[in-house]
Amino acid sequence: MARVSDMVADRPMYLYLTTTGRVTGQPREIEIWFTKHGGHLYLVAERESANWVRNIQSQPQVKVRLGGAEFNAVARIVHDDREPQLAATVKALFDAKYGWSDGLIAELTPA
Repeated sequence: MARVSDMVADRPMYLYLTTTGRVTGQPREIEIWFTKHGGHLYLVAERESANWVRNIQSQPQVKVRLGGAEFNAVARIVHDDREPQLAATVKALFDAKYGWSDGLIAELTPA
């Protein structure tokens, strides 16, 4: 398994996430803010109904492009009520990096 620290040599502000469209089955790429913690990458969605969120709920295998690296990952939603410490840590990291953290957290684990 690839390590996130090995893939993120510099400090980019965003990554490119490619999900599989839940209706079309076609690749869908977005540019999105992220942070890293404990060997995982984390994203925050403003809305639970965001297409990329619904796509990962349907098909959690995703592709990530970050800096010069491209890799596969598995995505999952982090539920604040079930993982309050992790959610608080990720929100604090987002606040420190972007000054914003209000939304649904998704975790990406490099495959």
